[in-house]
Amino acid sequence: MPTPIGQILMDQGAIDTRDLERALRAQREHGGRLGDILRTLGLVSDVDWTRALAQRSGFPEAMPGDYPDTPLFAGQISERFLSETHIVPLRNTEDGLALAMADPFDAYAIEAMEMVSGATVLPHVGTERDIEAALERLYHGARASVGDILEEIPEGDLIAGNDDIERLKDMASEAPVIRLVNLILSRALEGRASDIHIEPYENDLIVRYRIDGLLRRVESPAAGLGGAVVSRIKIMASMNIAERRLAQDGRVRLRMQGREIDFRVSTLPTLHGESVVMRILERSAVSHEFPALGFAPETKQRLVEALAHHHGILLVTGPTGSGKTTTLYAALTHLNTPERKIITVEDPIEYQIDGLTQVQVNAKIGLTFANVLRSIVRQDPDVIMVGEMRDTETAEIAVQSALTGHLVLSTLHTNDAASAVTRLMDMGIEEYLLTSTLNAVVGQRLVRTLCPDCRTPYQAPDELVDRLGLAALTDNREVTLYHAIGCSKCGEFGYIGRMAITEVLVINETLCELVLKRTDARQMQRAAIDNGMEPMFENGLRKALAGITTIEEVRRVTRDQIA
Repeated sequence: MPTPIGQILMDQGAIDTRDLERALRAQREHGGRLGDILRTLGLVSDVDWTRALAQRSGFPEAMPGDYPDTPLFAGQISERFLSETHIVPLRNTEDGLALAMADPFDAYAIEAMEMVSGATVLPHVGTERDIEAALERLYHGARASVGDILEEIPEGDLIAGNDDIERLKDMASEAPVIRLVNLILSRALEGRASDIHIEPYENDLIVRYRIDGLLRRVESPAAGLGGAVVSRIKIMASMNIAERRLAQDGRVRLRMQGREIDFRVSTLPTLHGESVVMRILERSAVSHEFPALGFAPETKQRLVEALAHHHGILLVTGPTGSGKTTTLYAALTHLNTPERKIITVEDPIEYQIDGLTQVQVNAKIGLTFANVLRSIVRQDPDVIMVGEMRDTETAEIAVQSALTGHLVLSTLHTNDAASAVTRLMDMGIEEYLLTSTLNAVVGQRLVRTLCPDCRTPYQAPDELVDRLGLAALTDNREVTLYHAIGCSKCGEFGYIGRMAITEVLVINETLCELVLKRTDARQMQRAAIDNGMEPMFENGLRKALAGITTIEEVRRVTRDQIA
């Protein structure tokens, strides 16, 4: 009897017993396929599910490089059928037709393709994302090169100035520019980018994608098209294309590659035109479960215990781009039950979650964090999430809300958890108020995770083992670490995705005494470690020892943590 796929996922470490029970309960209540439920709940990724499905079925996986450059059986089978059944013909072989399938047990799709091809179907298990991206590329030209599109644009338009608003509006509505912008967006999605940067210079227009936290330059349009490209994006985001002297913000929602994608758009006037940054927000690609974010069981338990308080403050700290907001959403997802009223104040609202009352800050009309917070307490909330404690006024109102019986979650820009306590005191919050309201502080960074297909183990040199104390973490003098190599699956980067390294400082009596004495952050950090807190750097070392990331990545993001 085949091993149940839930057991396979647990054996692979993708889920635990509690996760599986939660998914099975949802399946009994609402119906549907287990794989869809697990992914909707954010418990497993497409890759984890595909790997487990391949193991259970005995069929090979379809890798990104397996998909063809041109469609097979063009004109013989409709793209709609391929899209509905989530299949892509890969290649004809002597043994039969290799077929990428999201569901390798779909007998109807197999029978239909055998009738069309006249050959035996050889199922390969592919991720839904790879299959949808391949269909988009094969049938909608998403991989046409920038150069191909530029050939369709008259030479006069390529050298035209950017001062004629009407001409720019016309160009932005023409097919080549529309296709060019769509190409930039499609390639960003295929490359797993979190942000798209379009930057004009005197003789160049540069497009860069932020992938796993680092910017990478990609093929870019001609400099003369900068105005038209920016105008097209501004039209999509319902922004004023005639206003190029002021910064603007907008939002675009598109259906691309079979998914609903939000793009948060920001423009900024520069010396040579408008710079555009587009943040890609795809809820289905972001897990709001603590284990998937990188929280170890012990760290997660400390955080869950802090969230169990009915009042007080929980802070998440770290620099910009360290995943603080995502951790807050995970905390809110954990707290989100029919018995609780949860209100959030955000700038901007990145992900919309059912069951939460979410408020968008608008400073232009006086709807600031502080003003909204004053109104929120009259809405009878149980939990309040403040996107960021930006000033003393917001911090003071948050403290007062915690004192009056509310659980307040927020973020703060500090290097580690202990520094958040001293930062609040520097902002003017009295020590006795902090000891009465602050429950815990989470400090975190994001490290790139190694590609499991190409990571290469090596024995760590003795000098490194001694310097970082690795032997104490493994109880073994011979320590194995991993190099990032690069392969077709990870785009030759050696890394694919990111994960948090964390520390959770819980306020206890010892720390309360140190706060009342206005002790510095370093002493508080040492006291928290004595109380059982695993520091962020050590948490990163454990992930490197487990083959999740590299020592180089941990050191890169925690330089300020290394003594």
